[in-house]
Amino acid sequence: MDYQACFADALKRLRDERRYRVFADLERIAGRFPRAIWHSPDGPRGIVVWCSNDYLGMGQHPDVIGAMVATATRVGAGAGGTRNIAGTNHPLVELEVELADLHGKEAALVFTSGYVSNDAGIATIAKLIPDCLILSDAWNHNSMITGVRNSGVEKAVFEHNDLAHLERLLKQAGKERGKLIVFESLYSMDGDTAPINRVCDLAERYGAMTYLDEVHAVGMYGARGGGQAELQGAMDRVDVIEGTLAKAFGCLGGYITGTVDLVDAVRSYAPGFIFTTALPPPICAAATAAIRHLKTSAWERNLHQDRAARVKAMLTAAGLPVMPTETHIVPLLVGDPERCKAASDLLLEEHCIYIQPINYPTVPKGTERLRITPSPYHDDALITALGEALVDVWERLGLPRKPHAVAAE
Repeated sequence: MDYQACFADALKRLRDERRYRVFADLERIAGRFPRAIWHSPDGPRGIVVWCSNDYLGMGQHPDVIGAMVATATRVGAGAGGTRNIAGTNHPLVELEVELADLHGKEAALVFTSGYVSNDAGIATIAKLIPDCLILSDAWNHNSMITGVRNSGVEKAVFEHNDLAHLERLLKQAGKERGKLIVFESLYSMDGDTAPINRVCDLAERYGAMTYLDEVHAVGMYGARGGGQAELQGAMDRVDVIEGTLAKAFGCLGGYITGTVDLVDAVRSYAPGFIFTTALPPPICAAATAAIRHLKTSAWERNLHQDRAARVKAMLTAAGLPVMPTETHIVPLLVGDPERCKAASDLLLEEHCIYIQPINYPTVPKGTERLRITPSPYHDDALITALGEALVDVWERLGLPRKPHAVAAE
């Protein structure tokens, strides 16, 4: 067998389907967010990043960098192995205490990424519930879908944010059967939110547990950055809150929060936790510094919302097809994978603006888009330059300027 031909054929299929991904070689500049250096084929060029998930720029906050450097100097770089073998480094203990407090839960458990926390968390919790049925929102992230699949239990998918459909599935399952509702608080590609209290109402009525992914909302919403559950006054009603340290907190890692017994059970049974090296102490200390700062500082959140609103208003006024969103996500519809990539390339090569194209399978075919994520540090001049660049690209590629709604598949 020609093994290399298998790999080459697989790559050819991706290219033929216009799904082959190309990564830009970028170098962030500490203290100058959102500016970065693009190592282009023609050499280094200064650019402005408009699609980072470091939503608040905390990855370059002095408190965060200071905590990381000080901890690395004091205890070294690595964690030394899994927590079962090397023990739990003290900065990680402090981080879990901080996370439990952030979400008003008894305990927290940190994983190496948000993907792993969803995969391991959902799969393990569902396996430990006898005859469990998972009810999963149709737009859930791939990490959640993987966790559902790896649980090996029966699943039922309800239409996105469709509470009538969810209630029908809960009724069919019966009150006595174990049930786990898994959903997101903020869906990152469309920017819409879940009605968390109403989902919890159904969970209580039909005897189900709730598992909420706050990845794109934690740090961003609520008086202390507890996420959409805090903003909607539902934090104490959700059984398990999952989040990330890699977006609004600007670091790395994922976590779950819940009761002491639930968290201890996942700690004791989840292979994705047991057999994985722990987060390094400097990362833990940096994340803790970011969480503590955002618990008391609303400046970043308030300015961030102002910047997002300004970008939406400017692009809408220019007749660009902004997809409606109630949050900080600003999706700009293209509707074609090749032209989406072409728009991204033109923005980078001719306007020094980096916005990665979002194509299938991240979004349904026909809804390809540019996903813009303003930050508190995108000032008026940068916003004006973005609008002028997008209008130029839209005209040159002949893209539609009239906004229209897109139904998700």
